[in-house]
Amino acid sequence: MNSIDKAAARASFDAAAAGYDAVAVLQREIAQRMLERLDYIRLQPNRVLDLGCGTGFALDGLAKRFRRAELIGLDFSHGMLHQARRRGHWLNRPRVLCADAESLPLADDSVDLVFSSATLQWVNDLDASFREALRVLRPGGLLMFSSFGPDTLKELRAAWAAVDDGVHVSRFLDMHDVGDALVRARFADPVMDVERLTLTYDNLRDLMRDLKQLGARNAVANRPRGLTGRRRIGSLTAAYERERREGRLPATYEVVYGHGWVGTKAQAQFQVEDGGVAIPVSALRGARAAGGNR
Repeated sequence: MNSIDKAAARASFDAAAAGYDAVAVLQREIAQRMLERLDYIRLQPNRVLDLGCGTGFALDGLAKRFRRAELIGLDFSHGMLHQARRRGHWLNRPRVLCADAESLPLADDSVDLVFSSATLQWVNDLDASFREALRVLRPGGLLMFSSFGPDTLKELRAAWAAVDDGVHVSRFLDMHDVGDALVRARFADPVMDVERLTLTYDNLRDLMRDLKQLGARNAVANRPRGLTGRRRIGSLTAAYERERREGRLPATYEVVYGHGWVGTKAQAQFQVEDGGVAIPVSALRGARAAGGNR
C-alpha cells in the first residue's frame, strides 16, 4: 500500500466537507450496513468512539442505538468535524477531536466501542492504528471497522495503466493482510469478511467529479505532480470506455469488514502465543453479503 501524504489528504477533505454528504452515497451505505451489524452484537457501551467520523453520518445512528452513551467523533479534518459536531441528539451532541488514527489523544481503557467506517485506508501504519484502538478500549470492548480492498476502483486503475506508469489510484490492503494485523494487535476472536459494491456512471467525468467532491483525490506520496493534459484525459477516457456495460461505466468498490474484541492482556498473550487465534472469512450472522448497483 502506497504511503499517504496526510497533509494533502487533509486539505482535500477540508475542501470537500461542505458538499460531502450530497455525493457520499456509497459511504452512507457502508456505514448503514455496519450499524445494522450491531444488531447482532451484545454490547451496551458507555463511551463510543467514531474513528474517522467524517461529517458524522454514523454518529446519528450510534446516538439512536446507544442513547445513554457518550459519543466522540474523531477525524483528521477540521472541515469534516465542523459538520460532525452538529450530529447526534440535542441532549447528546458528540464531542469532536481533531487527531490521527495512528495516535489517539485518549486515555488507556477509556472507550467501550471503536466504530470506524471507511477510514483505515487513509492510515500509513495499520498496526499502529490497531494498537491504539486496543489501548483505548476497555476489556470487553469491541473494534468494528470497514475499509477498502485492492479491487476498489479497479477499472480506473486499469484505465490509467493504459496511459502511463504513474500511481493515480491508491492501492489498498487485502482482507487477509488486515486480518493478520488484527491478530498482531492481539484482538480476540477477529472476524473478517468482504463484499463488492458497484456504482455506475454515464461517463468518466461524473466519476471523477464524485471522487473530487468526496475529497478522495490521489494523495499517495509518490503521485504524479502537475496538471493532467487534455490528450492524456482523452486517452484515459478511451481506456475506461472498454469497461462500459449496458450503457453504463462501472466503478467497483471492494469493501472489507472486520471486528475484534478486547480480552484481558493475559488472555491476549495466551491466544497469540498458543496459536489459537483464527480469522473466519465469513459474514456476521444476518449481515447482507451480496453487493449490487447503487
